Amino acid sequence: MHFTEEQTAELNILMYYSLRTGDQGIKIHSTAAPEKIAAVRRLYEKGLVTHQDGGYLTDLGREAAEHAQSLRLMLAAHKESIAS
Repeated sequence: MHFTEEQTAELNILMYYSLRTGDQGIKIHSTAAPEKIAAVRRLYEKGLVTHQDGGYLTDLGREAAEHAQSLRLMLAAHKESIAS
């Protein structure tokens, strides 16, 4: 089973968030690509972010962002070890 285009767009939104602090949110502007606007709205509906245009991560959103960012690092590290 593969990630859907919608899930990939949601994961990409989660990558924008800084995990260093909970005091830093994001805003997806109305001029952003339609898939980004739709993705952040879905994350809001799922309870992962505080506003329809981004805002801050909820506790569940922070956990999801941590997993997404960790997975990206693991895949990048694995790719680099294969190339060596």
